[in-house]
Amino acid sequence: MSWFAFFLTFVVWFNLAPLLGQIQASLGLTKPQVTTLLILNVALTIPARIVIGMLTDQYGPRRVYSGLLIVSAIPCFVFAAADSFTQLAIARFALGFIGAGFVIGIRMVSEWFPADELGTAEGIYGGWGNFGSAAAAFCLPTIALMFGGENGWRWAIALTGLMSLIFGFVYYASVTDVPKGSKYFRPKNATAMEVTSKGDLWFLLVMKVPLYIALGALAWRLKNVEIFTPLTTNIVYFGLVLLYAYDSMLAVRANRRVFVEEVPSFERYKFKQVAILNILYFATFGSELAVVSMLPLFFGETFGLSPVVAGMVASAYAFMNLMSRPGGGLISDRFGRKPTLLILTAGLAVGYALMSIIDASWAVWLAVVAAMACSFFVQAGEGAVFAVVPLIKRSLTGQIAGMTGAYGNVGAVIYLIIYSVVDASTFFMVIACTAVLGFIALLFLEEPTGEIAEVDEDGAVTMINVGLKH
Repeated sequence: MSWFAFFLTFVVWFNLAPLLGQIQASLGLTKPQVTTLLILNVALTIPARIVIGMLTDQYGPRRVYSGLLIVSAIPCFVFAAADSFTQLAIARFALGFIGAGFVIGIRMVSEWFPADELGTAEGIYGGWGNFGSAAAAFCLPTIALMFGGENGWRWAIALTGLMSLIFGFVYYASVTDVPKGSKYFRPKNATAMEVTSKGDLWFLLVMKVPLYIALGALAWRLKNVEIFTPLTTNIVYFGLVLLYAYDSMLAVRANRRVFVEEVPSFERYKFKQVAILNILYFATFGSELAVVSMLPLFFGETFGLSPVVAGMVASAYAFMNLMSRPGGGLISDRFGRKPTLLILTAGLAVGYALMSIIDASWAVWLAVVAAMACSFFVQAGEGAVFAVVPLIKRSLTGQIAGMTGAYGNVGAVIYLIIYSVVDASTFFMVIACTAVLGFIALLFLEEPTGEIAEVDEDGAVTMINVGLKH
């Protein structure tokens, strides 16, 4: 039920990319407007994943996932009915919220599987859910053609919203947050992530900065395509500074404890682990979001393919999610989290370097093989990252998954802005370089072992195993 809920969120979230050509022709959009829609599509997901992670930890995945699927159908219907770029932009920005659905299932799955199976289970959830972007690329152009005319894309997009609306009610009626007899642990404070030392608190405040920089970069991009005036852009910049200050205040308030007492050793976790996973997800999922958004257009322009064929060919990149993301989690369960991540991140860098040399002289099938090989390392790396996330602190899994997921969207925004000002070859090479930085950060990751402690509302301590069985 959870992977299919995630699948539907990705179908809705990425119903734009395979229909861009038709939408552009129908409404006469310019190239800058098209790239702006791609950026808007991933922008709101940055704060949304943080917020949804907190809500999930507090209220449980069943209620939050159901609500997200139902509410997100509204901007999907608005986008399908839009008749101007401004309407498209507002609806697409709002639709970015549905991209936060991923973090909900991470907490749900972590409640139902033991540590030594968690990488595989999270990989299946993430991989089969991520396949929604490939399904959208493969099916939606054909569905649009079935309805015919220049408005076929509207019916295709509205259909995805209807599916999301219906399944939201189905999910609520079909699942429970934890197995019968299990305890659902909630954080002591739902307004900010809890840390266990003063040094980690300052580290948390530093790691929040890129989230706001990415939103500022989005405002800068909207000014360049004349959606925002210079005055509006400056107001947004100022608002982001105030929002960061407020966010930081909440974090300090939620962690007053570290200033007045030493947190017992059995309750501690290292925020360094979270920060490294953030960087890795920036390079893995951030690049996947960006590449899935631009790949149909890239194949169409490079090889002169029709929108339908280009969408089907480009879907090969996301199609690998069915095998590679569960594969990354499975390998992590068998051979350890850190060694798996090191190998996959190195492969990711090589894969994008290979894609940077694709041009019209290549055979189409060879370009598809290169994209699929690259995507294996990208998506297996995502699976390996989220094989670690639930093992850091169970009661904070939603928030940790939210922050890590948000960094994926930061990566997508930054990469798509880079794509809007450079050619595709440079775009792929930039991603390869950031993967190298992720590899260096990985050297400082500590393999999760032993047990973590969770304290419930009554003060009772439960020890949860996070080590692998070899």
